[in-house]
Amino acid sequence: MPLLMLKDLPRYECLLEAAREYPDLDPSATEVFLNLLRTGDEAFRVTEDHLAQHDITHGRFGVLMALWGNCHREGRETPLGPAEIAERTGVTRATVTGLVDTLERAGFVARTPHSDDRRMTSVALTLAGEAVLAKILPEHFRQMAWLMGTLTESERKAFVQLLTKVMARAAERPVAVAEELAVAAARV
Repeated sequence: MPLLMLKDLPRYECLLEAAREYPDLDPSATEVFLNLLRTGDEAFRVTEDHLAQHDITHGRFGVLMALWGNCHREGRETPLGPAEIAERTGVTRATVTGLVDTLERAGFVARTPHSDDRRMTSVALTLAGEAVLAKILPEHFRQMAWLMGTLTESERKAFVQLLTKVMARAAERPVAVAEELAVAAARV
């Protein structure tokens, strides 16, 4: 599902005009923000179309990649608990449970009792899960390279730096919003 429900973005002149009515609207910030969301939607669509050919959703792919990445990072298969998968994929544990259920039915992952705590389970890739990733990943990586192929190497590095700054700013948001609300309340 797209993050931005606008196919056609407003022209900069329209943003300037809207800023007259809404003084907090920063036209250039809004233009960048809308373009970021629109571009993210298009990048998501490219990967979603590819994953759909393999009957895999982004959520399921995220779980498979978290398990695959863990295996490759550790140099050996190390199963993960649902809480660790949730943390690595940025979704709730309840969502992970549903995703793992679906992947388990497909034979791509297996649950096993946790080695230290029998109340918990661990999740690991199966050979079928590794095989489906081996089938998906080459084209997935080619599509990423194709999409970013319009940027030079220096543009890519600058882009990553800029996106990192925006991500860091987004992480500050709860604190910044609380401070701004306190200042606004003090003015009233």
